[in-house]
Amino acid sequence: MKSASDTNYPGLFITFEGGDSCGKSTQIRLTHRWLLEQGIDPVFTREPGGTPLGEQLRTLIIHGPDDVDPRTEALLYSAQRAYHVATKIRPALQSGRVVLQDRYLDSSVAYQGAARELGVEEIRDLNIWATEGLMPNVTILLDLDPEVAHSRRTGEPDRLEREPTEFQHRVREQYHALAEQFPDRYRIIDASADIETVQADIRSALAPFVEKLRATATGISSAAASSAASVSTTHQTSGRIMSPTPSIFEGGSK
Repeated sequence: MKSASDTNYPGLFITFEGGDSCGKSTQIRLTHRWLLEQGIDPVFTREPGGTPLGEQLRTLIIHGPDDVDPRTEALLYSAQRAYHVATKIRPALQSGRVVLQDRYLDSSVAYQGAARELGVEEIRDLNIWATEGLMPNVTILLDLDPEVAHSRRTGEPDRLEREPTEFQHRVREQYHALAEQFPDRYRIIDASADIETVQADIRSALAPFVEKLRATATGISSAAASSAASVSTTHQTSGRIMSPTPSIFEGGSK
C-alpha cells in the first residue's frame, strides 16, 4: 500500500470513523460543542456531502437504487470527496482552521475496498489521487461490535445499513487494520460505553492536538509581533519614521 502523509497545512484536520450505528453522529456533535467551548469554531462537515454538489451525490449514494454496483459506488464517493477537498477542506486547513469531519477516505477503504472486496490498495490509491494525498492529523475510530450496533439502530436503514452482518464485520476488521497501520493518526474509542464516557475519551484523545495547534498559533503571533517591532525600529533609526508593513494577522495583506 502506498504511503500518504500530506499534513503540510497550518490547520487541524480531525476525522471520525466507524461502522454504522456506532454513535458517530452524536459524538461528533458533542465534540463540535466542546471545541466551541474551547474558543475554536471548526469547519463542521461530512462525507458523503459537505457541499451542495456533495449532498446531491450523497442522496444518490445512500438512498439510490439497489442496483448501484460496487465500482459505481466507489467512484461516486471519490468524486464527491475530490470536490469536497478542493473547494472546502483544503482551503480551510490552509487558512489555519480546524476541520471536524464525519467520515473521510478511510471509510471508502473499509466499505468499498474491504467489505465490497474491490481491493484495499486500489480504493486507497484512487482516493489518494482524488484528494492529492490530503490526510487527517487525527482519526477518531468509534469501535463497536456490529451486533451491538444493529441492536441500536432506529428508523429505516439505508443501502449500506441493509448489508448483512458479515459485511459490517469486514468493515470493522479493516478499520482495525488501518489503526494498526497508522498508530500515530488513529485513536480507538470503545463505543460500547455510555455517551458521556465515550465523549470524555474523545476529548482526552483530541486534547494534545488542540493544545499543539494553540501553541503553534501563539508562536506564529509572537513571531509576527517581534518582526513588526524590528521593522519599526529599523525604520526609525534610519532617520525616517515609517509605519511597518501590516501583517497578515492584522488583515493588511491582500
